[in-house]
Amino acid sequence: MGFKTFAIGITIRVLLMVAVAYIGIYFYFKGESLIQGILFSVIMIILIINLVSYATTTNRKITRFLESIRYSDFSSSFTKDSTLGKSFREMNMSFNEVIEAFKKTRAEKEEQMLFLQIMIQHINTGIISFDSKGKIGVINGAAKQLLQIPQFKDIHDLGKLSVDLLKNVLQLKPGGSFSIKINSDLHLNVQSASFKMEGQSWTLISFQNIKSELQKNELQAWQNLTKVLRHEIMNSMTPIASLASSLGVILEEDIIEEDNGTLVIDQESYLDLSEGLETISKRSAGLVDFVNAYRDYTNIPQPDLKVFAVKPLFENIRVLLKEDLGKANINLVCELHPLDLEILADQDLIQMILINLVKNAKEAMDKATNRNIILKGGMDSHSHPFIQVIDHGEGIVPEALERIFVPFFTTKKSGSGIGLAISRQIMNLHKGSLEVESAPGKQTVFTLEFG
Repeated sequence: MGFKTFAIGITIRVLLMVAVAYIGIYFYFKGESLIQGILFSVIMIILIINLVSYATTTNRKITRFLESIRYSDFSSSFTKDSTLGKSFREMNMSFNEVIEAFKKTRAEKEEQMLFLQIMIQHINTGIISFDSKGKIGVINGAAKQLLQIPQFKDIHDLGKLSVDLLKNVLQLKPGGSFSIKINSDLHLNVQSASFKMEGQSWTLISFQNIKSELQKNELQAWQNLTKVLRHEIMNSMTPIASLASSLGVILEEDIIEEDNGTLVIDQESYLDLSEGLETISKRSAGLVDFVNAYRDYTNIPQPDLKVFAVKPLFENIRVLLKEDLGKANINLVCELHPLDLEILADQDLIQMILINLVKNAKEAMDKATNRNIILKGGMDSHSHPFIQVIDHGEGIVPEALERIFVPFFTTKKSGSGIGLAISRQIMNLHKGSLEVESAPGKQTVFTLEFG
């Protein structure tokens, strides 16, 4: 119906134009005056303008609607309409509904933005965003309180607090993190993220003072260490003290002095004395080994970082352990993807970790049917290199899995419990990590991840 009304309007205007044209031609041939010709020409021009205006009504409405959306001008209304018909009224209603939907969406976004701004200002973590030129976009109250930098308008103002902090922030990659001690009261953990807004790259930095958490962890570590030291020392010193007392009794009661001054001891007492001295010797040696292990754990050298190829490292380990693994009928399988994989690390320290892990895997495979230990290297989804040691031995039970990196904890009868702790400490010094996953009786995977 609406289309028919619109078509009728067009038809009427065309017919009027034709009629005016015929009348003008008629008077022209009749030889009437110039004034009448001008009058008919003006009437024709008016009709043409009216026709064009009438025909482009829809285009004008669509243009006005799109401009309202483009400039976020949601005050426009299309409720007033001519009598063009039902379809045009429905179009106007649709325009109004779309504008109302945009208005509602914009209001919701403004509410969400307000909520986020309030939330950012109230969280305890410091938040700063800055663009590619270093200009600060958002900075919350926690960041101002932590950093205490007056007139903080550019990220380079971080240098007023600490030059090292500014350097690390500018070098930090998206998703990365680092910790830095600014002073005795401020030890910051910094994390980074990146995003784009209105076609411009932004960096979001979060700051958190972890001093109290570090102190808590340090106290807990000292308490755990004290427990270990007390346990190991008492395990050795208690029997030594007891044996020393028993040996003293033997010397006092069982040794007889003969008339010629010679000291005589019976066979049984001699054996007791001999066994006691041997036990004291073994316990003392065990205590010395424990102290040496503790010294090794607390004196790990700083890594000498150099880029090196992983393939020769794997080959070297295979050669070093070939005889030992061969006796146990175990194969060391090396896998590298890509073959030219390189890492930035201390090669000697990484080799020490891998040898320790392979030996541990060997000891766990006494009853395994799959006699392969896999030494695997590759790149993860973030393009970070990793090395894995995979075995199919007895595995690690969940209760022990949480504690195997704790110094002096061991599930082996003859183990010192220091190897894995040292290995993780070495990876921490590389700003990497050493993690383990284990399904008892199926597979155990130790993963060295490099940043």
